[in-house]
Amino acid sequence: MEIERLARTAKLVSLPLTFGGRAVAGLGRRLAGADRAEVSAATTARNAEQLFAVLGRLKGGAMKIGQALSVFDTLVPQEIAEPYHEALSKLQSSGPAMPQRDVRWMLAQQLGRGWASRFREFDDVPTAAASLGQVHRAVWADGREVAVKIQYPGADLALDADLRTLARFASLFALVVPGLDARAIVAELRERTLDELDYRLEADRQRAFAAAFAGEERLVVPRVVASAPKVLVSEWVDGVTLGALARRPAADGAEQARRDRLAHTVVETLFSSPARVGLLHADPHPGNFLTLPDDRLAMIDYGAVATLPGGVPPVLTTILRHVADGEPEPMMRLLRAEGFIAGDVAAEEVLGYLGGVGDPLRVERFHFDRAWMRGQGARIVRDKGTRRTGRALTLPARHLLVVRVLSGWMNILAQVDCTVAVRGLAERWLPGFAPPATARLR
Repeated sequence: MEIERLARTAKLVSLPLTFGGRAVAGLGRRLAGADRAEVSAATTARNAEQLFAVLGRLKGGAMKIGQALSVFDTLVPQEIAEPYHEALSKLQSSGPAMPQRDVRWMLAQQLGRGWASRFREFDDVPTAAASLGQVHRAVWADGREVAVKIQYPGADLALDADLRTLARFASLFALVVPGLDARAIVAELRERTLDELDYRLEADRQRAFAAAFAGEERLVVPRVVASAPKVLVSEWVDGVTLGALARRPAADGAEQARRDRLAHTVVETLFSSPARVGLLHADPHPGNFLTLPDDRLAMIDYGAVATLPGGVPPVLTTILRHVADGEPEPMMRLLRAEGFIAGDVAAEEVLGYLGGVGDPLRVERFHFDRAWMRGQGARIVRDKGTRRTGRALTLPARHLLVVRVLSGWMNILAQVDCTVAVRGLAERWLPGFAPPATARLR
């Protein structure tokens, strides 16, 4: 196990050395007369390909970071977008599979030596492999088709070590997603992903969502069939990931309308779940929503779920309303009264920093697309004061998590290219967002 850990660390440590070598080689090519933009694009594309290949092979915390970054591919500069999209998308739904002997050993450890008697059928070939485990299709003893999620052996030991190592090299990710605060992402992931290792906790959260959303016309939450610390069995759903819609434009108006309906369901689920069940699905990832043939969405994977027993904090939604409505003075008064800002930062700077989150809340219907999201990324990179403003904001961890989840889904919806009535959903489900005179009854 120690040798494996050292090998994993060596792979991560090799990245800055390789990236540095490419930078020197690129400088030599520019001195020899090569076009600067072409050299830069080629170098960064190779960096991305190697970075995500290494992260994907390592699984654990390393692959978790790669998947978190893959959500933000709309921030990547246009001139190198395609190589990044290809490298990033591989981490949104795939990873190296666990050997069959390890699968059967884990099942015996978690479900008992007679685990096979609990299934009529079990497919040894996984249907998906992710950061901490993989999923197999099977038939339960009572005839139900089920998804069997099995944690990788040693994932618990590798996860924290990976995240500690990655924190040391967080600056590398600026070469993939310019302007992204990768250190903050690593720190937040390290804080919450250890909870994902206990599948019994995940099963409890999935049961809570299933009970709260039972009977929903547009959303399906698969029911839990059985659970153990490292194995989770739930009902199987047949569908196509939301990420598949991001790979091509809508063929016609009917398909575009379908995308808009699906996106509406995503946003309403995110906004309403804290109020309905006291939980927020905190893993913005297109693979966590499956589009079904009947136009419903299935929400899966409840490993990363934030507890918000009182719903989204009203003070945060009030701040978002001030941002959306372009009200810098009341926004700053509230931020200072709550102790959410430190130092001498101008109101307009804060409004500009949070403006991207507020854009979809300013109009009745907002169009999410890559051009809009890429403009947000360009603004962050261009404005050197943006990072200073970000450091001045001292929002509590659960507030930051809500903002991170919203930002992640804005990036995903931009990839899908869709239009959603976000403001109306916010007024309905987010306490404190709608002014008292216009607040709607639920």
